[in-house]
Amino acid sequence: METINVPTPGPGEARVKVQACGVCHTDLHYREGGINDKFPFLLGPEAAGVVEAVGDDVTAVAPGDFVILNWRAVCGDCRACRRGEAQYCFATKNATQRMTLEDGTELTSALGIGAFAEKTLVAAGQCTKVDPSARPAAVGLLGCGVMAGLGAAINTGGVTRGTSVAVIGCGGVGVAVIAGSALVGVGRIIAIDIGPKKLAVAKKLGATLPSTRPAPTR
Repeated sequence: METINVPTPGPGEARVKVQACGVCHTDLHYREGGINDKFPFLLGPEAAGVVEAVGDDVTAVAPGDFVILNWRAVCGDCRACRRGEAQYCFATKNATQRMTLEDGTELTSALGIGAFAEKTLVAAGQCTKVDPSARPAAVGLLGCGVMAGLGAAINTGGVTRGTSVAVIGCGGVGVAVIAGSALVGVGRIIAIDIGPKKLAVAKKLGATLPSTRPAPTR
């Protein structure tokens, strides 16, 4: 166990008491140096919690708000944001201050969140308020896995109504791709996985033709 020093929020920042944090494949990428080499990392990019304190000029969230954490805060003013395409924001940001170890070593927060700790410091715009009655372990997925899957279907893949989509692998991101495709109105969504439980979830989220293949033999 390590003690993490979490600064008092400065202008535009918020300190969040973490209630749940998922283990994301991105954490593995960080550990293996696949993102950058700015070690040591504070992992955990998929979380939900309660705002504990905010810095100056923060009005969108307040102490006590139940929030999920987004990778980056969008500026809201660049040409991408103004045309309603915030996913292409030219001036996204994270917290300005850095969390540190007790000896003063600065930590690099995974995707600007770093929620493998009791508390974390983020840009206030990374906090999105959600229904306080929701389960933290469930809604925390919205900040990473669900967003990645829906974005892959709607923004990157550009799926359209009436087309057919095949999703290979129905883990957290895969079923989010299925949900995104269903939202758009894709005609046929083929879910491909060797796990019957995953296929059952895929069907609940919109898969129209679950498919399986025999498990590999040794």
